Amino acid sequence: MNNLTYREAGVDIDAGETLVEKIKPAVKATMRPEVLTGIGGFSSLVSLPAGIANPLLVSGTDGVGTKLKIAFAANRHHTVGIDLVAMCANDVLVAGAEPLFFLDYYACEKLNPDQAAEVISGIAEGCREAGCALVGGESAELPGLYRKGEYDLAGFIVGVVDRDKVITGEFVGVGDAVIGLASNGLHSNGYSLVRAVIERSGLSLTDRLPGTDQLLADVLLTPTRIYAKPLKALIEAVEVKSLAHITGGGLVDNIPRTLPDWLGVRLQTGWPVPPIFRWLADTGPVASEEMQRTFNMGIGMTAVVPHDKVERAMDVLGEHDISAHLIGEVVEHDPDTPRVIIEGDV
Repeated sequence: MNNLTYREAGVDIDAGETLVEKIKPAVKATMRPEVLTGIGGFSSLVSLPAGIANPLLVSGTDGVGTKLKIAFAANRHHTVGIDLVAMCANDVLVAGAEPLFFLDYYACEKLNPDQAAEVISGIAEGCREAGCALVGGESAELPGLYRKGEYDLAGFIVGVVDRDKVITGEFVGVGDAVIGLASNGLHSNGYSLVRAVIERSGLSLTDRLPGTDQLLADVLLTPTRIYAKPLKALIEAVEVKSLAHITGGGLVDNIPRTLPDWLGVRLQTGWPVPPIFRWLADTGPVASEEMQRTFNMGIGMTAVVPHDKVERAMDVLGEHDISAHLIGEVVEHDPDTPRVIIEGDV
């Protein structure tokens, strides 16, 4: 009987080494001066940035969810790497933190170095946009656990903020303004519902989204917007009392996470809503309340600022190519009503 090898059992160590060589240039392009040792070792060493009097580390982790199923079907793997960074980076931005470094976990049935390199090149692009270093990661071949050609992703981020500049929401007051920063589409939430609607509609990813000139695949794989640069500029320009990353749960569930318990918000619709949301609602059909608790509905981040700073805030965001809208104000919460009241149809 011949000796059994690890490769015959489904794990190819050489493929992993090939992947490391493929991704080195993309990873190198993300480096920050604080990184002492990066990819290739057992761990990474990163110092804290200079000039922060009382630094706090802010960490987060996330994945891309079933948006990956769209990437598999379309055989496009770059943009989901950007999504992975965006979902993590936007979370730590809510605390006012600057993203510092990122690590990824890529698990698959059988490692395809070209496919994995495409994903990780997207991760590197996302890191450059967020301003953080890609300092390491893990690729794992797990035969028998994943379907052929499929993979899963997880991301881990660490940011840094001065203790005196942490955004907690504790200073939010009645009458403060709620500004909505536009999303560029679905971002990375609600794709199980999206896929159910697509199946019901009979459309394929190569069809055009009805009422637009965009392919459905292009719309669905648009990567999540990363708000690092515009939010940094906003925080430097005006007092930002609260931030909320609008992910699963939508505006109604995410905004209250960043407010004192006795406060809520009253929102007035009228901001631009990307066509994909209208199509999902009409085609499902999906009820308005379900849409609002599943999707971002065109708002990827909210910022609470003093009412007299709205104009300045909008100017700063516009300078960073972010479409922003005054969408509501902070109100005292009536225990008998929802903490987020949306007036009008989204």
